Amino acid sequence: MFWEGIKPVQATTWQVVVFSKFLGGNKMFKAMHNKIWVFDVEWIPDPAAGRLLYQLPESSSDQEVIQEMWKEGGATEEEPMPYLKTVLCRVVSISAVIRTAGKGEIKLQLLSLPRDPQDPTQASEDHIIGTFLDAVGTHQPQLVGFNSRSADLKILVQRGLANGIQAEGFCTRPGKPWEGVDYFARTSDWHIDLLDILGGWGKSTPSLHEMATVCRIPGKLSADGQQVAPLWLNGELARIVAYNEFDALTTYLLWLRLTHFGGFLTTAEYEGEQELLRELLTIESQKPDRRHLKDYLEEWDALRGVN
Repeated sequence: MFWEGIKPVQATTWQVVVFSKFLGGNKMFKAMHNKIWVFDVEWIPDPAAGRLLYQLPESSSDQEVIQEMWKEGGATEEEPMPYLKTVLCRVVSISAVIRTAGKGEIKLQLLSLPRDPQDPTQASEDHIIGTFLDAVGTHQPQLVGFNSRSADLKILVQRGLANGIQAEGFCTRPGKPWEGVDYFARTSDWHIDLLDILGGWGKSTPSLHEMATVCRIPGKLSADGQQVAPLWLNGELARIVAYNEFDALTTYLLWLRLTHFGGFLTTAEYEGEQELLRELLTIESQKPDRRHLKDYLEEWDALRGVN
């Protein structure tokens, strides 16, 4: 299961912030739930979709098909890999920082799909999307993302349809807004898109990298979104998962900063939450398949001026 297999880091007493009920008031959002999943999705142009849409021969290599998709998508010398419609793209990784508060403690986990990038079954798109949406439907967390309303959630729904996935729990909506979980209503706090809060029009809209950098949070490190497709074509899915985890961690740290800004966390609580994440990164970075997290931790410490 998506949420199994990794021991969570648990807060000590001084770090505890328990939200046993929703916080009201006229804030940027109304609630900080006990279960919060801050997530990020990575995708690439889907060769199978390209072959169908542009009637390319089956003998065409994935690289040839993707190049044609970029060409049809308006590629130029200045922008050889344009952003394509999400429905024409294939989900290759999902990462989430999971925060659970209750019974006087806070637990953090960093989970990613595919769990084993070398396993073709786990790396399949239907497995990645189906596993994640099933877990969301079962656990009903508050979802938090960056540009997730227009991109991440949209591609999960679009590509879920393309793969014939059923996600009843995720899709079920209450009869009235206050009667249950709703990931689709713009007035719902069950899904919070940080860009909805931070962005505006034109020059008032920051990228995740820009917003994180000015907040002294690691932005893009060794890779960026333009490198995801080449990595996939080279069979380097593990590096994509690592990049995905970096973005999920950055989004989580930005989310924490926003909750402090909005008064959901005191300054002491905010500092404690950051320390809890630092402990998680320290523990996870010792695992052979997660040594890349040490790079993230070192960058974060450098930006904060921590020796």
